[in-house]
Amino acid sequence: MKSGERPKLVRGLRQESRRFRLLVIVVGFFLVSVTFVVISKPDAILFSLNGKLPVDQAPTSILIQQKVNSPPATTLRTSTDALPGGDPRVVDDEADPKPQGFKGEEEESRVLSEPDPTSGMTELTPNKDGSGRKSDGEKLGGGGDGEGKRMEERGHATDKHKVTLPTVSNYTIHDTEDTENAKRDDTSYDQQGSKPLCDFSNFRANVCEMRGDVRVHPNATSIMFMERGHSQRDELWKIKPYPRKGDEFCLSHITELTVKSSKVAPECTKYHDMPAVIFSLTGYTGNLFHDFTDVMVPLFTTASEFNGEVQFLITDMALWWTIKYHTVLQKLSKYPVIDFSKDDQVHCFKHVIVGLHAYMEFTIDSSKAPHNYSMVDFNRFMRRAYSLGRDTVTVLGEYPKVKPRLLIIKRHRTRMFLNLDEIIAMAEELGFEVVIDEANVSSDISKFARLVNTVDVMMGVHGAGLTNCVFLPQNATLIQIVPWGGLEWVSRADFGNPAELMGLHYKQYSIGVDESSLTEQYPRDHEIFKNPIAFHKNGFDFIRQTFMDKQNVKLDCKRFRPILLEALDNLNP
Repeated sequence: MKSGERPKLVRGLRQESRRFRLLVIVVGFFLVSVTFVVISKPDAILFSLNGKLPVDQAPTSILIQQKVNSPPATTLRTSTDALPGGDPRVVDDEADPKPQGFKGEEEESRVLSEPDPTSGMTELTPNKDGSGRKSDGEKLGGGGDGEGKRMEERGHATDKHKVTLPTVSNYTIHDTEDTENAKRDDTSYDQQGSKPLCDFSNFRANVCEMRGDVRVHPNATSIMFMERGHSQRDELWKIKPYPRKGDEFCLSHITELTVKSSKVAPECTKYHDMPAVIFSLTGYTGNLFHDFTDVMVPLFTTASEFNGEVQFLITDMALWWTIKYHTVLQKLSKYPVIDFSKDDQVHCFKHVIVGLHAYMEFTIDSSKAPHNYSMVDFNRFMRRAYSLGRDTVTVLGEYPKVKPRLLIIKRHRTRMFLNLDEIIAMAEELGFEVVIDEANVSSDISKFARLVNTVDVMMGVHGAGLTNCVFLPQNATLIQIVPWGGLEWVSRADFGNPAELMGLHYKQYSIGVDESSLTEQYPRDHEIFKNPIAFHKNGFDFIRQTFMDKQNVKLDCKRFRPILLEALDNLNP
């Protein structure tokens, strides 16, 4: 070997040795890295590590078999049990049995002027635990299903329940360290604890509530609760955010949302500092009674604690509804509503409520409501929302020249007063100043609220117009005229119990056979007069057509007179 070749060989061997050592270091570092990944985040090896999930590619379902863990099948008896052939709903004049959003071609053109006026009521019965004890709702006198479509049994009222998920998600891993999420204060994201994301125990409404890192993704109709650390919550729920649980006819037109826990989710595109409440407006809205019992009262119960600092996201948006009730919405939230179905953002909140707290028909169960809100609170809220001047009625004698005011709710086509002039004359003779007005779907809410607030007594035949009692001042009297046909229980459930819980006096007057226009259609010895309850077995359609749509009232003023005298006594100091 030449003397010049030896140094070259030595240098070559040294270079090969350095390459080998470098290779060993690289391989060792790779093995250490892989070991660290497997130990600290085992799910990551199954997914792409790009750290981001495109918003438009967020999966909407889990791709493996899931086991549904349904709660014990407890059949809840309802007021429909009294009607084997149908559902106990009492409808207003132009009632349509289809819920809002279920319209034929002829109906499309009248959504704004005559939104669907179906209605219904539900009576509380045994507790979900199957015990014979009455629920809190029953103790409060909550009740039945009135104007709208109802299901005969509540055994399937739990609809879709919690689903157990696999440990491994099918989402792409989302690395928050290289996004704006890392700039957020993570201390606010550990508030949920072990509390389940959803509560499906209420017979009337399912509600999900999450505190932490919550991402609302309208495109995927999903709400995701981001798990932190070593949490293995693994929850998935299906919820339709409208408080008519068990009413499949109604809920079939409500958008179903998925609420789930996850360690990965789409990138946030919009951050919010305030809480969010997500609810639907389709259902039976369009009838004044349902506007309040299905939306207004539950929305107050759910959102008023935030003092306006809350964002509403509405699925199945009804623009006409938000316009009609914009005064109330603006009092509950300082922010424009978000149309869930038309939104393409991924909204990030620290607190989200999906669904509305609801317990009974047109009533708040203060023992269960947040901050023990009551119907007295709701009555006060409605007066303040519309800037109504009277909080309490005028005491007789306080202003000698001022007469007590009586408002008679006038109806047309059905359940009309056939002797209205005679009723007015009798009331005026007793000392009332009588006001006549008609409440219907096209009424200006603000204008009618101001009128109702000026009166001391309001009376009318069973119907949605009586819902306006929410604007009456404290200690005013509501008088409900019950048509012939065994409808006393549903009348009290819909308006009697709520009125008393609002701090109003309530009187219920059931008409006799001679006061019913049915005597012009049936002979006096007909079974419909002897035993009207027996006809309930024919189903709700028969009840509606016979006892409501085809019946008017001719009050026996002599028999009715004591009711008005009692209303006057309520105004005495």
